[in-house]
Amino acid sequence: MTDEGRKTLDVLIPVYRPEAKLGHLLHMLNRQRHLPEKIVLMVTVDDGEGGVGPLLGRWISESRIPVECHVLSKEEFDHGGTRNAGVGFCGSEYVLCMTQDAVPEDEFLTEELLKPFFEEGCGVGGGRSGGAGLLLSYGRQVPAKGCKLLERYAREFNYPGEGRVKTVADIPELGVKTFFASNVCALYKREPFLARGGFPERTIFNEDMIFAGRAVRDGYGIAYVSEARVVHSHNLSGREQFHRNFDLAVSQTEHPEVFGGIHSEGEGLRLVRETALRLIRSGNGFLLPALFWTSACKYAGYFLGKRYRKLPGRLVRACSMNKQYWGTP
Repeated sequence: MTDEGRKTLDVLIPVYRPEAKLGHLLHMLNRQRHLPEKIVLMVTVDDGEGGVGPLLGRWISESRIPVECHVLSKEEFDHGGTRNAGVGFCGSEYVLCMTQDAVPEDEFLTEELLKPFFEEGCGVGGGRSGGAGLLLSYGRQVPAKGCKLLERYAREFNYPGEGRVKTVADIPELGVKTFFASNVCALYKREPFLARGGFPERTIFNEDMIFAGRAVRDGYGIAYVSEARVVHSHNLSGREQFHRNFDLAVSQTEHPEVFGGIHSEGEGLRLVRETALRLIRSGNGFLLPALFWTSACKYAGYFLGKRYRKLPGRLVRACSMNKQYWGTP
């Protein structure tokens, strides 16, 4: 992309108890071939804490990209609302949402995420984007060192090696996966993002898929860019998977305008089936009990989350990952 045609982008990162990965993330952003104009950090602090700590302050001082910090309390944080506020502090044509534990694999991340917006048939005016234009692109999450095999297979299932543009026409084939996008690494075209009201202001989780689902249903396209890679994975326990899937199901239940009539269970079963076959074929069948246990935890969390309105308040809070969402007990 020539300098005359250079598109500007800002990076938005919610921060809470920053660790070394955030330092690596800021370092890799400074190595991008297509440099961001600025980095906006929405820093959540615990009660009694001050603002930016010395470690984060050092990383900021080392950045040649301007870094802007905005401090908020835990009570003020919301997955959607905090990101909306952060987008308000951005002035570029595009905003790249990231999480503090996702590190660009190379110096081409921002460049690759921008490409689909300018490929024939993907820009405003239709083509593969389905008529309303492309609104967002998101990157591929590759496993970190030390990632367990089951999590590695799950990452490869959700983030395959081939990219694609997804539109409303893909719902019969892909189901809920049509709406799949992740703010671990997702680039939004700022003006249409704001025009559509941004993320839901109060959401327990899943603000990225809720926004993407609404956009797809309104005719926009979203691009999965497999060449844009970030290192990001978690080794979650069965209990943690339960809590995460409970909140995922709550978010879907609270937004029937997006997820109504589309079931997610089939995609989960396909993941279990494909993972089991890979374990057997690779000689790792001894991991099958662990696969079935974590899968059962995921399903139990999802099952209860879809029915959370029928559960006692104390049980809902106990099942949830984001307990603050439910207010003071």
